[in-house]
Amino acid sequence: MSALDHTPQWLALDGAVNARAVIPGVLLRADNLQSLSAEDVRRLVQEQSLEVVLDLRTDSEVQSEGPGPITAESAVRIEYRSLYPDSGGHTDLDAAVKPWGREDQEGLPDETPIVRAYVSYLRRRPDSVVGSVRTIARADGAVLVHCAAGKDRTGVVVAVALDAGGVDRDAIVSDYVATEERIHAIFERLMGSPTYRDELKDTYPSTHSPVAETMERFFAIVDEGFGGSAEWLTAHGLGEDDLERLRRRVTG
Repeated sequence: MSALDHTPQWLALDGAVNARAVIPGVLLRADNLQSLSAEDVRRLVQEQSLEVVLDLRTDSEVQSEGPGPITAESAVRIEYRSLYPDSGGHTDLDAAVKPWGREDQEGLPDETPIVRAYVSYLRRRPDSVVGSVRTIARADGAVLVHCAAGKDRTGVVVAVALDAGGVDRDAIVSDYVATEERIHAIFERLMGSPTYRDELKDTYPSTHSPVAETMERFFAIVDEGFGGSAEWLTAHGLGEDDLERLRRRVTG
């Protein structure tokens, strides 16, 4: 039985516009956390039991944006789990136009660029995806997954974790597309940062909105290639004990 509600549980934060509790006290997701206020951090720690932040941004993004407000003094652990093995574009807002290499095209010639991008996260950085899911499984408190927009990289890690844990896929897809409600605010926020402005200046917010078909097709490819998210994770190093912990954490 799924513990995930189809209705987005938005978190009202001063410094993030795409933050929500996927499963309150267990799994949170957000866009960039660089602008969180002290009150935001307090609320996340005290009201959501935040224990770990999974930062999926590249090293160059982290360096460009500078240190964030969540520090050791916050009693929150930060794990950096980039999904890119090399430098490139800074934002995940438009994965469809990333300069993915030929290896990401091979075997998926008929897929959309954004689906190929999602599959490439698994191909290129299984260590980061498995490590993120392992952390979600082992934490006692809430784990917050974020990147720049909180749409693509965050969307894939959260979806794989929930799917492997046995959450209903319709609920997972609903959570994924919920970002559409905040796409204009996300776009405006990233345009205000020199880290992301150049990549976005010639595009429009509506062209970046997530659609259900993208995540549905991603799941179909994982099913066809591996037998499902849980099977992919265990094939790439997630232990059965961690998989069982994950299931207990995300279902109820």
